[in-house]
Amino acid sequence: MRKRTQARELALQCLYQIDIKRVSSQEGREDFWSGMEIEREIREYADSLIEGTCANIEKIDSLIQKYAQNWDIPRMATIDRNILRMACFELGSKKDVPPKVVINEAIELAKKYGDVESPKFVNGILDKIFKEEIKRPNEFEKSIC
Repeated sequence: MRKRTQARELALQCLYQIDIKRVSSQEGREDFWSGMEIEREIREYADSLIEGTCANIEKIDSLIQKYAQNWDIPRMATIDRNILRMACFELGSKKDVPPKVVINEAIELAKKYGDVESPKFVNGILDKIFKEEIKRPNEFEKSIC
């Protein structure tokens, strides 16, 4: 498994845990990483996704809500919600990663961790965000970062 793919998977697991336990990013990360032996590069990228997603959660949720017709953020499956949050943060902040890679990785996470409909749900929302927000990168970057 590629390093960033592994980092995204670990970040998602941590974000899920933070969401379920309703703890701070710091507390959630400390608990999640305790006792784990993870390569430094993988952990650093995962931590950047976790910290960035948590720090910008209100802006990210607002963006997701804008494109998730008939879905309130709290009603979404926890795993889907956190995949979308992390992907939105990565789309808006990680300029070295092509948007299509971010979306594809999010879909793969939805296939692995979500239910049967999760990949279509995640793809539909991220595709809308990509088409509507990425073409105005300055506005999108300001809204997330």
